[in-house]
Amino acid sequence: MKVVVTSKDGLLDGELDPHFGRAPKFILFDTVTGKSSAHDNAQNLNAAQGAGIQSAESVVRLGAEAVITGNVGPKAFRALEASGVRVLLVPAGRTAREAIDALSKGELQEATAATKEGHWV
Repeated sequence: MKVVVTSKDGLLDGELDPHFGRAPKFILFDTVTGKSSAHDNAQNLNAAQGAGIQSAESVVRLGAEAVITGNVGPKAFRALEASGVRVLLVPAGRTAREAIDALSKGELQEATAATKEGHWV
């Protein structure tokens, strides 16, 4: 399975970024091959609005089946859900590698709704 982990620096041993839409980097990890690649998400860091939806579109383009993150807003959640991408939650302060390990052990909770309100409610 291909998963995207929200990341501050794009490194597996770097800290996971808990903000889906405004994470500077995405790490695409293939659970079958163990290969990973970093992808820039910086275009959304200063977006006035729509960062979550644009990030969701990027995740879909990468071919991910799931996202591992700390929080996701309502518009991003709906966009991911509509595309069949699962949202898996991990506590802040973990590294991307720790989050992937937690996934392999079945320790991550799947979100059934947004975890944060939108910024423009």
